[in-house]
Amino acid sequence: MSRLDSVIRRLEAQRLCLALAAQLVREVPGPVLELGLGNGRTYDHLCELLPDREIFAFDRVLAAHPACVPDERHLVLGDFADTLPHSLARLRGRAALAHADMGDGDAARSAARAAQLAPLIDSLMAPGGVVLGDQSMTQPRWRALPLPAGVAAGRYFIYRVAGG
Repeated sequence: MSRLDSVIRRLEAQRLCLALAAQLVREVPGPVLELGLGNGRTYDHLCELLPDREIFAFDRVLAAHPACVPDERHLVLGDFADTLPHSLARLRGRAALAHADMGDGDAARSAARAAQLAPLIDSLMAPGGVVLGDQSMTQPRWRALPLPAGVAAGRYFIYRVAGG
C-alpha cells in the first residue's frame, strides 16, 4: 500500500471514529480535549461535530492553520507530560471526550508515549467519557469499544471510561 493510500485510510478511520465518539458522548457533559493540535484539521472537525462543547487543544508548539487555532484560554502549549498535570486544576474528572493523536511514525516511541500519557489523560476524564486515538492505551477504568465498520483493527482505538 502506498503512503498516500495509507494516509487516506488513516484519515477516513479518524473521521469515522470521531463521529462515533461524538455520538457516544452526547449525554456526557464536559469539555473535549484535543491532544495533538497539529495543523488543526481534527480540532476544526471536532468544532463542527460538537459545536456546543468547550474544546481545549494541547500541543508542543503552535503549527495550526490560522483558521483552526483556539483562543488563548483553550490552547495549551508545551510537552503533554507537563501541560496535562497542570490542567488538572480546571479539568480534573470533567472531560467527556479526549482525542489523542500521538503517533510520530516510530512505533516503539509512540507506544511508550501513549503508556506515559494514558494515566494523565485518565485523570482528566469524566465517568462515561470516551478516549480515542491512534495508539493503543490501557487504564483500569477504560473498556475498549468496537471500531466503526470500515475501520481496520489497530488503525484506531476507542475506549469508554467506566462509571457512566
